[in-house]
Amino acid sequence: MDTKFIGKKSAAAGGWGALKSCGKQLLQSGMPLSGARTMLKANQADGFDCPGCAWGDPEHGSSFEFCENGVKAVAWEATEKRATPAFFEANTVSQLRQLTDYELELNGRLTHPMRYDGASDRYLPVSWEDAFAEIGGILKGLDNPDRAEFYTSGRASNEAAFLYQLFVRIYGTNNFPDCSNMCHEASGIAMRQAVGVGKGTVLLEDFEEADAIFVIGQNPGTNHPRMLGDLRRAAIRGARVVVFNPIRERGLERFSDPQDKIEMMRGGSTDIASHYLQPQLGGDMAAVRGMAKAVLAAEDAAVAAGLPSVLDHAFLTAHCAGFQEYRAAVEATSWAEIEDQSGLRREQIERAAEVYIKAERVICTWAMGVTQHLDSVATIREIANFMFLRGNIGRPGAGLCPVRGHSNVQGDRTVGINEQPPEDFLDALEKHFGFAVPRRHGHNVLAAIGAMLDGSAEAFIGLGGNFARATPDSALVEKALRRLKLTVHIATKPNHSHLMPGEASFILPCLGRTEMDRDAAGGSQLVSVEDSMSMVHGSAGINRPASPHLLSEVAIIAGIAEAAVGSAVVDWAELAGDYDRIRDHIEATIPGFEDYNKRLRKPRGFHLRNAAAHREWKTPAGKASFSSGPLPEETVHQRARKGEGRFALQTFRSHDQYNTTVYGLDDRYRGVYGERQVVFIHPEDLKTMNAGAGERVDVIGEHDDGIERIARDFRFVPYDIPRGSIAGYYPELNVLVPLGSAGKESDTPTSKSIMVSFRRRNAA
Repeated sequence: MDTKFIGKKSAAAGGWGALKSCGKQLLQSGMPLSGARTMLKANQADGFDCPGCAWGDPEHGSSFEFCENGVKAVAWEATEKRATPAFFEANTVSQLRQLTDYELELNGRLTHPMRYDGASDRYLPVSWEDAFAEIGGILKGLDNPDRAEFYTSGRASNEAAFLYQLFVRIYGTNNFPDCSNMCHEASGIAMRQAVGVGKGTVLLEDFEEADAIFVIGQNPGTNHPRMLGDLRRAAIRGARVVVFNPIRERGLERFSDPQDKIEMMRGGSTDIASHYLQPQLGGDMAAVRGMAKAVLAAEDAAVAAGLPSVLDHAFLTAHCAGFQEYRAAVEATSWAEIEDQSGLRREQIERAAEVYIKAERVICTWAMGVTQHLDSVATIREIANFMFLRGNIGRPGAGLCPVRGHSNVQGDRTVGINEQPPEDFLDALEKHFGFAVPRRHGHNVLAAIGAMLDGSAEAFIGLGGNFARATPDSALVEKALRRLKLTVHIATKPNHSHLMPGEASFILPCLGRTEMDRDAAGGSQLVSVEDSMSMVHGSAGINRPASPHLLSEVAIIAGIAEAAVGSAVVDWAELAGDYDRIRDHIEATIPGFEDYNKRLRKPRGFHLRNAAAHREWKTPAGKASFSSGPLPEETVHQRARKGEGRFALQTFRSHDQYNTTVYGLDDRYRGVYGERQVVFIHPEDLKTMNAGAGERVDVIGEHDDGIERIARDFRFVPYDIPRGSIAGYYPELNVLVPLGSAGKESDTPTSKSIMVSFRRRNAA
């Protein structure tokens, strides 16, 4: 069996490997010197916001505020390669469909607006005017505005997102399938229920004061590497970092900071996790409840011995509702149930709880390892319960911190990208702009796909992203897109979503985050974004656009809007010509944006006030609210072990990837090189199957809807992962994620809990 693709894992995250990777990416872009100069302006007060992750920027920023993945994102965008009309002339859509995601996007930046020609199976150039006119005509011709779906990627700016939602609501629908539906929807829902605000309660500076940081279902080394610097500094000053993650991730074990000259010269690194626990897939809620059970037991012991209380009774009395009910639920949960569901031993959980008890200030962070499960909302409520016990909300160095993915996914939701918008926001729009705002709830991602499949949706417009590759059930999504009357993709590079055209299909190329955007008078336009800590800051590109034919996202939205709804309500050209005017409208309709234009131009921007961080609870009870439900009846790993040869699968990113964008074929933190079709599995599970490293298998989805789902020709990689749990990369494994399996309340695809089995390739 061929195992050449399995190699040595990096000794630590970051370090010389990160610097080498940065150099490789800049060279591959074809613009190494200008790319390096560009990076000096990343996340700077007078530069652009990194188009990668949503990790916050410190108030006291260093001279360098970028990471390896930031370099990859900028080099990917600032490449000298161009996907010109000649590229599309030389390749039919059917031919392009045979390329991998990496091979397709490697062709470079789009340069001209393109329209699909079914007769030749090619994209042909089209003028902006004709594209807008035809798109607007098709939208106007639909018999109901709810027959159109308007998708948004988290890379869109606040200004583009606000203009987009304004256009769509004037058009007459709340159909806003959004990338947040597939990642942190559960976080927003659970936190609104628990503390009244669907955003994190901490600032970046709180990481400098925390005594303990609990990291649950999160891999910052790959997904938001700048976070590792904050975890490293916390560990160095003695804070404890407690990790819950089924996979042993290098960035959570050790990190070598490329900005620490002494550490780099010595080839050293810093331990990150003081405690590393590997629960089974879906076992996080049980693990957190186990810690709460240990905390309550410690409280009882302290009371019996006449010692100081473990619980923060002042906080519980003044600020919390439902504590006694929660305590009863915890006491009713046995340790046997907790151990079986979490996959952890009682002693491991109690040691983690001891860290919590001894810490005065605690932050809990999480990401998609928590949010992409069936019971994600209940799990996040349990995390909030745990943090309430010792008052770790609303004081320095403590709080809840869901770490978002794309750079402005949180900001898009703040400015109105929401299929279930709050009534006060709709009231404000209606009053300010003077039009009848649609009130019926619209479609999220899964509902939009369902509407495309059943024919009730006929048009799709994507503001960024790669919808077909980001969504579950890949084969069904391709079928859904190709049956539409209209598909429109606003993008910077060709991707696979573009290769699933409807009757009329357009690719509209836009400016990237790093590129100069000129206003009507020739001056530089400024856009804004919001990070995971609710900091809003400006971003202005510095590079010359990849093509003179590119338009900004704002200008493209304005052009479509003018053609589809006219200018009776809004002067779209005026707003596209001066983004300050868009921000004036945001200020007039959304609380927290007072003096928007003035505050945005201050270094590092401004903070959107978080009521929960000030212990103001906008919940029905008027207090921080405990939840007291039982543990899930059964998790995916408990179901899997009932059937012979079945496993619980989670999908995740490789280290050479961000979301659906693949920068390269190596994953040096996990020791995989030049290969993406792999399955990480415990060595003992391989022995049980009489299989070996590198053996080829088909991965078979196990779902009860009668649909065959197969990911073909994958290879085994032995790895440190709980027995019965496996992992592999998306989007390659998205074909196995059923549309019919979604989180309770969140409706998020359960990409971290997929039931699968294997079929040997030589047994077919």
